[in-house]
Amino acid sequence: MAAAVAISLLALLIVSLQAGYWLLLAIASMRRPRTPAIHPAFPLRRFGILVPAHNEEDVIEKTVTSFNKADYPVGSFEIHVVADHCSDRTALFAREGGAIVHERNEGPRSGKGAALAWLFERVLESDSTDAIVILDADTQVAPDFLRQMNSRLALGDQVVQGRHVISNPHEGWLPALVWAMFTIDNRFQNMGRANLGWSAKNMGDSICFLSHILRNLGWGEGLTDDFELRQRLLLEGIRIAYEPEALGYGEAPRSVAEATAQRMRWLRGTRESNRKYRLQLVRRWLKTREWCLLDGVLQTLIPSYSTLTMLCLGASLCHLLMGRFVAPGFPPLLLHGWLVMTGILILYPSWGLWLERAPLKAYLIILLGPLYVVWRTWLAFRARYIVRDVTWLRTPHGRAK
Repeated sequence: MAAAVAISLLALLIVSLQAGYWLLLAIASMRRPRTPAIHPAFPLRRFGILVPAHNEEDVIEKTVTSFNKADYPVGSFEIHVVADHCSDRTALFAREGGAIVHERNEGPRSGKGAALAWLFERVLESDSTDAIVILDADTQVAPDFLRQMNSRLALGDQVVQGRHVISNPHEGWLPALVWAMFTIDNRFQNMGRANLGWSAKNMGDSICFLSHILRNLGWGEGLTDDFELRQRLLLEGIRIAYEPEALGYGEAPRSVAEATAQRMRWLRGTRESNRKYRLQLVRRWLKTREWCLLDGVLQTLIPSYSTLTMLCLGASLCHLLMGRFVAPGFPPLLLHGWLVMTGILILYPSWGLWLERAPLKAYLIILLGPLYVVWRTWLAFRARYIVRDVTWLRTPHGRAK
Protein backbone atom coordinates (compact mmCIF):
# COMPACT_ATOMS: atom_id res chain seq x y z
CA MET A 1 0.00 0.00 0.00
CA ALA A 2 2.89 2.34 0.73
CA ALA A 3 3.98 2.19 -2.92
CA ALA A 4 0.44 2.95 -4.12
CA VAL A 5 0.19 5.92 -1.76
CA ALA A 6 3.54 7.29 -2.97
CA ILE A 7 2.53 6.92 -6.63
CA SER A 8 -0.82 8.61 -6.02
CA LEU A 9 0.80 11.47 -4.12
CA LEU A 10 3.37 12.03 -6.86
CA ALA A 11 0.68 11.93 -9.54
CA LEU A 12 -1.45 14.42 -7.60
CA LEU A 13 1.54 16.75 -7.30
CA ILE A 14 2.27 16.58 -11.03
CA VAL A 15 -1.39 17.15 -11.95
CA SER A 16 -1.62 20.05 -9.49
CA LEU A 17 1.35 21.74 -11.14
CA GLN A 18 -0.22 21.26 -14.56
CA ALA A 19 -3.56 22.58 -13.38
CA GLY A 20 -1.68 25.48 -11.80
CA TYR A 21 -0.63 26.56 -15.30
CA TRP A 22 -4.26 26.79 -16.42
CA LEU A 23 -5.22 28.57 -13.20
CA LEU A 24 -2.40 31.09 -13.67
CA LEU A 25 -3.85 32.07 -17.05
CA ALA A 26 -7.28 32.47 -15.46
CA ILE A 27 -5.97 34.63 -12.62
CA ALA A 28 -3.99 36.79 -15.04
CA SER A 29 -7.10 37.33 -17.15
CA MET A 30 -8.95 38.96 -14.25
CA ARG A 31 -7.45 42.32 -15.19
CA ARG A 32 -8.81 43.55 -18.48
CA PRO A 33 -5.97 45.16 -20.45
CA ARG A 34 -6.21 48.79 -21.41
CA THR A 35 -7.06 49.08 -25.06
CA PRO A 36 -5.04 51.90 -26.64
CA ALA A 37 -7.16 54.80 -27.78
CA ILE A 38 -7.59 55.22 -31.52
CA HIS A 39 -5.60 58.40 -32.04
CA PRO A 40 -6.04 60.51 -35.19
CA ALA A 41 -2.31 61.20 -35.22
CA PHE A 42 -1.46 57.55 -35.79
CA PRO A 43 -0.16 57.00 -39.34
CA LEU A 44 -2.62 55.05 -41.46
CA ARG A 45 -1.07 51.82 -42.64
CA ARG A 46 -2.07 50.18 -45.89
CA PHE A 47 -3.75 46.85 -45.19
CA GLY A 48 -4.09 43.80 -47.35
CA ILE A 49 -6.99 41.58 -46.27
CA LEU A 50 -6.34 38.01 -47.39
CA VAL A 51 -9.16 35.46 -47.50
CA PRO A 52 -8.62 31.79 -48.47
CA ALA A 53 -11.83 30.28 -49.85
CA HIS A 54 -12.82 26.87 -51.19
CA ASN A 55 -16.44 26.61 -52.37
CA GLU A 56 -17.65 29.41 -50.12
CA GLU A 57 -20.32 30.96 -52.34
CA ASP A 58 -22.78 31.09 -49.43
CA VAL A 59 -20.66 33.38 -47.27
CA ILE A 60 -17.86 35.02 -49.25
CA GLU A 61 -19.78 38.04 -50.53
CA LYS A 62 -21.02 38.91 -47.05
CA THR A 63 -17.45 38.67 -45.74
CA VAL A 64 -16.11 40.97 -48.44
CA THR A 65 -18.93 43.51 -48.22
CA SER A 66 -18.57 43.75 -44.43
CA PHE A 67 -15.67 46.09 -45.20
CA ASN A 68 -18.10 48.52 -46.85
CA LYS A 69 -18.87 49.66 -43.30
CA ALA A 70 -15.22 49.87 -42.30
CA ASP A 71 -14.21 52.98 -40.40
CA TYR A 72 -11.04 53.25 -42.47
CA PRO A 73 -10.17 55.17 -45.65
CA VAL A 74 -11.25 53.18 -48.70
CA GLY A 75 -7.95 53.60 -50.52
CA SER A 76 -5.95 52.28 -47.57
CA PHE A 77 -6.95 48.63 -47.82
CA GLU A 78 -7.48 45.95 -50.45
CA ILE A 79 -9.31 42.63 -50.14
CA HIS A 80 -7.69 39.65 -51.84
CA VAL A 81 -9.57 36.34 -52.10
CA VAL A 82 -7.89 33.16 -53.28
CA ALA A 83 -10.59 30.98 -54.83
CA ASP A 84 -8.83 27.69 -54.16
CA HIS A 85 -9.92 24.90 -56.53
CA CYS A 86 -13.49 26.17 -56.44
CA SER A 87 -16.28 24.41 -58.33
CA ASP A 88 -18.98 26.91 -57.38
CA ARG A 89 -19.50 30.69 -57.71
CA THR A 90 -17.07 31.78 -54.99
CA ALA A 91 -14.91 33.80 -57.40
CA LEU A 92 -17.96 35.50 -58.98
CA PHE A 93 -19.52 36.52 -55.67
CA ALA A 94 -16.19 37.72 -54.26
CA ARG A 95 -15.67 39.98 -57.29
CA GLU A 96 -19.22 41.28 -57.02
CA GLY A 97 -18.48 42.14 -53.39
CA GLY A 98 -15.47 44.22 -54.44
CA ALA A 99 -12.54 41.85 -53.82
CA ILE A 100 -9.52 41.20 -56.00
CA VAL A 101 -9.86 37.50 -56.82
CA HIS A 102 -6.99 35.11 -57.49
CA GLU A 103 -8.15 31.77 -58.87
CA ARG A 104 -5.92 28.82 -57.96
CA ASN A 105 -6.48 25.61 -59.88
CA GLU A 106 -3.02 24.14 -60.36
CA GLY A 107 -1.53 21.53 -58.07
CA PRO A 108 -3.29 19.54 -55.37
CA ARG A 109 -5.59 21.24 -52.89
CA SER A 110 -4.05 20.67 -49.46
CA GLY A 111 -5.77 23.16 -47.22
CA LYS A 112 -5.67 26.74 -46.05
CA GLY A 113 -1.89 26.94 -45.56
CA ALA A 114 -1.08 26.06 -49.15
CA ALA A 115 -3.68 28.50 -50.48
CA LEU A 116 -2.29 31.34 -48.36
CA ALA A 117 1.31 30.56 -49.33
CA TRP A 118 0.26 30.73 -53.01
CA LEU A 119 -1.53 34.02 -52.40
CA PHE A 120 1.45 35.51 -50.51
CA GLU A 121 3.58 35.11 -53.64
CA ARG A 122 1.17 37.38 -55.51
CA VAL A 123 0.29 39.94 -52.85
CA LEU A 124 3.56 40.32 -50.96
CA GLU A 125 5.90 40.54 -53.95
CA SER A 126 5.46 44.32 -53.95
CA ASP A 127 5.58 46.86 -51.13
CA SER A 128 1.99 47.98 -51.65
CA THR A 129 0.88 46.83 -48.20
CA ASP A 130 2.24 47.60 -44.73
CA ALA A 131 0.21 44.97 -42.89
CA ILE A 132 -1.73 41.81 -43.68
CA VAL A 133 -5.00 40.66 -42.10
CA ILE A 134 -5.95 36.99 -42.40
CA LEU A 135 -9.66 36.16 -42.37
CA ASP A 136 -11.60 32.96 -42.90
CA ALA A 137 -14.15 33.03 -45.69
CA ASP A 138 -17.08 33.18 -43.25
CA THR A 139 -15.67 35.92 -40.98
CA GLN A 140 -17.11 39.41 -40.83
CA VAL A 141 -15.31 42.14 -38.91
CA ALA A 142 -16.53 45.06 -36.81
CA PRO A 143 -16.39 48.49 -38.50
CA ASP A 144 -13.45 49.65 -36.35
CA PHE A 145 -11.43 46.44 -36.82
CA LEU A 146 -8.75 48.03 -39.02
CA ARG A 147 -8.59 51.12 -36.80
CA GLN A 148 -7.94 48.92 -33.77
CA MET A 149 -5.23 46.98 -35.59
CA ASN A 150 -3.65 50.18 -36.87
CA SER A 151 -3.44 51.53 -33.32
CA ARG A 152 -1.71 48.41 -32.01
CA LEU A 153 0.80 48.45 -34.86
CA ALA A 154 1.47 52.15 -34.27
CA LEU A 155 2.32 51.35 -30.64
CA GLY A 156 4.93 48.78 -31.65
CA ASP A 157 3.15 45.42 -31.89
CA GLN A 158 4.12 43.29 -34.87
CA VAL A 159 1.40 40.63 -34.77
CA VAL A 160 -2.05 41.24 -33.28
CA GLN A 161 -4.75 38.66 -32.69
CA GLY A 162 -8.29 40.02 -32.59
CA ARG A 163 -11.17 38.60 -30.58
CA HIS A 164 -12.85 35.87 -32.59
CA VAL A 165 -16.55 35.57 -31.73
CA ILE A 166 -18.87 32.77 -32.83
CA SER A 167 -21.67 34.31 -34.88
CA ASN A 168 -24.14 31.39 -35.05
CA PRO A 169 -24.81 30.17 -31.48
CA HIS A 170 -28.53 30.16 -32.31
CA GLU A 171 -28.12 27.34 -34.87
CA GLY A 172 -28.00 24.42 -32.44
CA TRP A 173 -26.52 23.17 -29.21
CA LEU A 174 -23.08 22.54 -30.74
CA PRO A 175 -22.53 26.08 -32.12
CA ALA A 176 -23.85 27.41 -28.80
CA LEU A 177 -21.34 25.30 -26.88
CA VAL A 178 -18.49 26.41 -29.17
CA TRP A 179 -19.60 30.04 -28.66
CA ALA A 180 -19.36 29.62 -24.87
CA MET A 181 -15.98 27.88 -25.18
CA PHE A 182 -14.57 30.64 -27.40
CA THR A 183 -15.77 33.19 -24.85
CA ILE A 184 -13.75 31.37 -22.17
CA ASP A 185 -10.79 30.77 -24.47
CA ASN A 186 -10.48 34.42 -25.44
CA ARG A 187 -10.56 35.42 -21.79
CA PHE A 188 -8.17 32.86 -20.31
CA GLN A 189 -5.81 31.88 -23.09
CA ASN A 190 -5.56 35.18 -24.93
CA MET A 191 -6.24 37.89 -22.38
CA GLY A 192 -4.46 35.93 -19.63
CA ARG A 193 -1.35 35.59 -21.76
CA ALA A 194 -1.53 39.21 -22.86
CA ASN A 195 -1.59 40.41 -19.25
CA LEU A 196 1.42 38.23 -18.45
CA GLY A 197 3.35 39.60 -21.43
CA TRP A 198 3.23 36.25 -23.20
CA SER A 199 2.15 35.42 -26.73
CA ALA A 200 -1.55 35.01 -27.51
CA LYS A 201 -2.84 32.18 -29.63
CA ASN A 202 -2.74 32.40 -33.40
CA MET A 203 -6.36 31.54 -34.10
CA GLY A 204 -5.79 31.57 -37.85
CA ASP A 205 -8.52 34.17 -38.25
CA SER A 206 -8.98 37.88 -37.40
CA ILE A 207 -5.21 38.22 -37.03
CA CYS A 208 -2.92 40.96 -38.35
CA PHE A 209 0.79 40.84 -39.27
CA LEU A 210 3.29 43.44 -40.38
CA SER A 211 3.91 42.47 -43.99
CA HIS A 212 7.65 41.85 -43.62
CA ILE A 213 7.00 39.08 -41.08
CA LEU A 214 4.97 37.04 -43.57
CA ARG A 215 7.50 37.81 -46.31
CA ASN A 216 10.22 36.33 -44.13
CA LEU A 217 8.36 33.46 -42.44
CA GLY A 218 5.44 32.70 -44.73
CA TRP A 219 2.47 30.89 -43.22
CA GLY A 220 2.57 27.57 -41.39
CA GLU A 221 2.48 24.08 -42.82
CA GLY A 222 0.76 20.84 -41.94
CA LEU A 223 -2.68 20.20 -40.47
CA THR A 224 -2.51 23.13 -38.04
CA ASP A 225 -0.58 25.76 -39.96
CA ASP A 226 -1.62 28.59 -37.62
CA PHE A 227 -0.42 26.73 -34.52
CA GLU A 228 2.92 25.98 -36.18
CA LEU A 229 3.38 29.62 -37.20
CA ARG A 230 2.94 30.71 -33.57
CA GLN A 231 5.77 28.39 -32.55
CA ARG A 232 8.03 29.74 -35.30
CA LEU A 233 7.20 33.29 -34.23
CA LEU A 234 8.26 32.43 -30.68
CA LEU A 235 11.56 31.09 -31.97
CA GLU A 236 12.04 34.40 -33.81
CA GLY A 237 11.31 36.37 -30.63
CA ILE A 238 8.01 37.73 -31.96
CA ARG A 239 5.07 37.90 -29.55
CA ILE A 240 1.44 37.83 -30.67
CA ALA A 241 -0.41 40.68 -28.97
CA TYR A 242 -4.12 40.43 -28.21
CA GLU A 243 -6.68 43.13 -28.90
CA PRO A 244 -10.14 42.26 -27.51
CA GLU A 245 -11.74 45.29 -29.18
CA ALA A 246 -10.82 44.09 -32.70
CA LEU A 247 -13.82 41.85 -33.33
CA GLY A 248 -14.19 39.17 -35.97
CA TYR A 249 -17.37 37.08 -36.23
CA GLY A 250 -17.13 33.57 -37.68
CA GLU A 251 -19.24 30.43 -37.80
CA ALA A 252 -18.91 27.25 -35.74
CA PRO A 253 -19.60 23.74 -37.09
CA ARG A 254 -23.27 22.83 -36.96
CA SER A 255 -22.97 19.06 -36.60
CA VAL A 256 -20.91 16.61 -34.58
CA ALA A 257 -19.55 15.09 -37.80
CA GLU A 258 -18.20 18.45 -38.98
CA ALA A 259 -16.76 19.22 -35.56
CA THR A 260 -15.16 15.77 -35.31
CA ALA A 261 -13.30 16.18 -38.60
CA GLN A 262 -12.14 19.66 -37.58
CA ARG A 263 -11.03 18.57 -34.10
CA MET A 264 -9.25 15.43 -35.33
CA ARG A 265 -7.20 17.56 -37.71
CA TRP A 266 -6.37 19.99 -34.91
CA LEU A 267 -5.36 17.27 -32.43
CA ARG A 268 -3.14 15.45 -34.91
CA GLY A 269 -1.66 18.68 -36.24
CA THR A 270 -0.79 20.13 -32.82
CA ARG A 271 0.81 16.85 -31.80
CA GLU A 272 2.98 16.80 -34.94
CA SER A 273 3.93 20.45 -34.53
CA ASN A 274 4.81 19.98 -30.85
CA ARG A 275 7.09 17.07 -31.71
CA LYS A 276 8.72 19.13 -34.46
CA TYR A 277 9.42 22.28 -32.42
CA ARG A 278 9.59 21.16 -28.77
CA LEU A 279 13.36 20.78 -28.56
CA GLN A 280 13.95 24.00 -30.50
CA LEU A 281 11.71 25.88 -28.08
CA VAL A 282 13.48 24.32 -25.08
CA ARG A 283 16.91 25.25 -26.42
CA ARG A 284 15.78 28.78 -27.21
CA TRP A 285 14.29 29.19 -23.74
CA LEU A 286 17.45 27.89 -22.03
CA LYS A 287 19.39 30.48 -24.01
CA THR A 288 17.12 33.48 -23.42
CA ARG A 289 15.18 32.58 -20.24
CA GLU A 290 12.18 34.48 -21.62
CA TRP A 291 8.84 33.73 -19.96
CA CYS A 292 7.11 33.93 -23.33
CA LEU A 293 9.19 31.03 -24.59
CA LEU A 294 8.65 29.04 -21.39
CA ASP A 295 4.92 29.30 -22.05
CA GLY A 296 5.53 27.91 -25.53
CA VAL A 297 7.50 25.01 -24.05
CA LEU A 298 4.79 24.26 -21.50
CA GLN A 299 2.16 24.17 -24.22
CA THR A 300 4.04 21.32 -25.88
CA LEU A 301 4.21 19.34 -22.62
CA ILE A 302 1.07 19.96 -20.56
CA PRO A 303 -2.08 18.02 -21.45
CA SER A 304 -5.15 19.91 -22.55
CA TYR A 305 -7.77 21.05 -20.07
CA SER A 306 -10.10 18.25 -21.24
CA THR A 307 -7.48 15.52 -20.83
CA LEU A 308 -6.42 16.84 -17.43
CA THR A 309 -10.04 16.91 -16.25
CA MET A 310 -10.59 13.32 -17.37
CA LEU A 311 -7.39 12.21 -15.61
CA CYS A 312 -8.49 13.82 -12.35
CA LEU A 313 -12.00 12.39 -12.61
CA GLY A 314 -10.62 8.92 -13.32
CA ALA A 315 -8.17 9.14 -10.42
CA SER A 316 -10.96 10.26 -8.07
CA LEU A 317 -13.14 7.29 -9.05
CA CYS A 318 -10.22 4.87 -8.63
CA HIS A 319 -9.45 6.22 -5.15
CA LEU A 320 -13.12 6.03 -4.20
CA LEU A 321 -13.31 2.38 -5.25
CA MET A 322 -10.00 1.51 -3.60
CA GLY A 323 -10.96 3.10 -0.31
CA ARG A 324 -14.30 1.32 -0.25
CA PHE A 325 -13.63 -2.13 -1.75
CA VAL A 326 -9.92 -2.84 -2.31
CA ALA A 327 -7.91 -1.12 0.41
CA PRO A 328 -10.16 0.32 3.15
CA GLY A 329 -7.11 1.75 4.89
CA PHE A 330 -6.12 3.89 1.90
CA PRO A 331 -5.59 7.49 3.12
CA PRO A 332 -8.83 9.46 2.61
CA LEU A 333 -6.83 12.70 2.28
CA LEU A 334 -5.60 11.55 -1.12
CA LEU A 335 -9.17 11.01 -2.27
CA HIS A 336 -10.07 14.47 -0.99
CA GLY A 337 -7.11 15.95 -2.85
CA TRP A 338 -8.18 14.38 -6.14
CA LEU A 339 -11.80 15.43 -5.60
CA VAL A 340 -10.77 19.04 -4.90
CA MET A 341 -8.64 19.13 -8.04
CA THR A 342 -11.49 17.65 -10.10
CA GLY A 343 -13.94 20.18 -8.68
CA ILE A 344 -11.66 23.09 -9.49
CA LEU A 345 -11.32 21.96 -13.10
CA ILE A 346 -15.07 21.40 -13.48
CA LEU A 347 -15.81 24.92 -12.20
CA TYR A 348 -13.01 26.45 -14.27
CA PRO A 349 -15.16 27.31 -17.35
CA SER A 350 -17.83 29.02 -15.24
CA TRP A 351 -15.17 31.34 -13.85
CA GLY A 352 -14.34 32.49 -17.37
CA LEU A 353 -17.99 33.11 -18.17
CA TRP A 354 -18.38 35.12 -14.98
CA LEU A 355 -15.37 37.29 -15.84
CA GLU A 356 -16.84 37.91 -19.28
CA ARG A 357 -20.24 38.82 -17.79
CA ALA A 358 -21.73 36.17 -20.05
CA PRO A 359 -25.52 35.78 -20.20
CA LEU A 360 -27.36 32.98 -18.41
CA LYS A 361 -27.65 30.89 -21.57
CA ALA A 362 -23.85 30.51 -21.60
CA TYR A 363 -23.91 28.90 -18.16
CA LEU A 364 -26.75 26.61 -19.22
CA ILE A 365 -25.03 25.45 -22.40
CA ILE A 366 -21.74 24.90 -20.57
CA LEU A 367 -23.55 22.19 -18.58
CA LEU A 368 -22.90 20.09 -21.68
CA GLY A 369 -19.19 20.61 -21.05
CA PRO A 370 -18.68 17.14 -19.50
CA LEU A 371 -19.92 15.56 -22.73
CA TYR A 372 -17.47 17.71 -24.67
CA VAL A 373 -14.62 16.71 -22.35
CA VAL A 374 -15.34 13.00 -22.88
CA TRP A 375 -15.76 13.50 -26.64
CA ARG A 376 -12.53 15.47 -27.00
CA THR A 377 -10.53 13.02 -24.88
CA TRP A 378 -11.78 10.16 -27.04
CA LEU A 379 -10.79 12.06 -30.19
CA ALA A 380 -7.35 12.75 -28.73
CA PHE A 381 -6.93 9.02 -28.10
CA ARG A 382 -8.06 8.20 -31.64
CA ALA A 383 -5.80 10.84 -33.19
CA ARG A 384 -2.83 9.55 -31.25
CA TYR A 385 -3.25 5.77 -31.39
CA ILE A 386 -5.93 4.66 -33.85
CA VAL A 387 -6.44 6.87 -36.92
CA ARG A 388 -3.30 6.96 -39.03
CA ASP A 389 -4.24 9.30 -41.86
CA VAL A 390 -5.84 12.62 -40.94
CA THR A 391 -6.38 15.00 -43.83
CA TRP A 392 -7.59 18.57 -44.18
CA LEU A 393 -11.34 18.69 -44.73
CA ARG A 394 -13.28 21.88 -45.41
CA THR A 395 -15.70 22.88 -42.65
CA PRO A 396 -18.99 23.82 -44.38
CA HIS A 397 -20.23 27.39 -43.89
CA GLY A 398 -23.54 29.00 -44.66
CA ARG A 399 -26.23 26.63 -45.92
CA ALA A 400 -25.66 22.91 -45.45
CA LYS A 401 -24.06 21.33 -48.48
